[in-house]
Amino acid sequence: MNALRIFVDFTPSTEALILLKEAAKGHELCFARSPITSILAQAEPDPQINSADIAFGQPEVTALLESPRLRWVHISSSGITRYDTANFRTQLNARKVVLSNSSSVYEEACALQALAFILAGARCLPESLRARFANGTPEWATLRGACRPLRGQRVLIVGYGAIARRLTSFLQPLGLEVMAYRRRARGDESVPVITAASLSTELFRADHTINILPESDETRGFFSAQLFAAFKRGALFYNIGRGATVHQEALLEALRSGQIGAAWLDVTTPEPLPEGHPLWLESNCFITPHIAGGHTAEEMSLVRHFTANLARFIDGKALLDQLT
Repeated sequence: MNALRIFVDFTPSTEALILLKEAAKGHELCFARSPITSILAQAEPDPQINSADIAFGQPEVTALLESPRLRWVHISSSGITRYDTANFRTQLNARKVVLSNSSSVYEEACALQALAFILAGARCLPESLRARFANGTPEWATLRGACRPLRGQRVLIVGYGAIARRLTSFLQPLGLEVMAYRRRARGDESVPVITAASLSTELFRADHTINILPESDETRGFFSAQLFAAFKRGALFYNIGRGATVHQEALLEALRSGQIGAAWLDVTTPEPLPEGHPLWLESNCFITPHIAGGHTAEEMSLVRHFTANLARFIDGKALLDQLT
């Protein structure tokens, strides 16, 4: 294969850069003039991408579509919101440009975040960490009695992919019954799958509903007032997907009315929520600052994933986390 030009739109750490250069020997690395500092940031168009065969990171959409040499786009996140449009996919497919993401990099950490939320709620950790009750007092007995076993409870995961598969492997050994919602069942799922026709029925049966939906035209505002009304009263809601998939005012009302027993959110709209936002003030709403995918040496994991795919691309093999 001829030498490839690889456009990278973020600044790797020293260690990650060494790994990237080693894997790209014989090829040319080209770094953005205005590198992004967050996967949520909108990249600036960079004319260097016009001569690139491969783009790695969060490159600007229009620049990708106008790049004449492009053969492969690798997104440095699990979510692909800005690229998940019919126009973008159609144009890539027409030009036979491969699209992949980094969901494998983040599946373990995101699944652990959801598991941590569930366990923290079951064991009343927020209340317990603030408590100073003496053993044997009425307050101590109330808190102790509020801790709930998980065995036999039902979990509905909305949005089934790599994260949901990993999360399922954590939940099932705890005796939880797991179901998943997917627009179209593929037959390779490890749990029973429901579609839109039975969503309301399963929401009413679920003790825990976990949102892992990506953001797209089809999913924005998916969790609406109507959907929250279908929940079993007092059920718990978790969001490690995208904030825009939830109608936050509807969630707030459901929390205040007791329709939702508690919400555990790693994502919101906007991020972070402004000081004084009502969700901060609800005692049954717990918010973490979009850290679900975070893990030690995250950037190294990201670059290893890309370099493994680079080797596969050069060899003409299907890519890991290939989307088109």
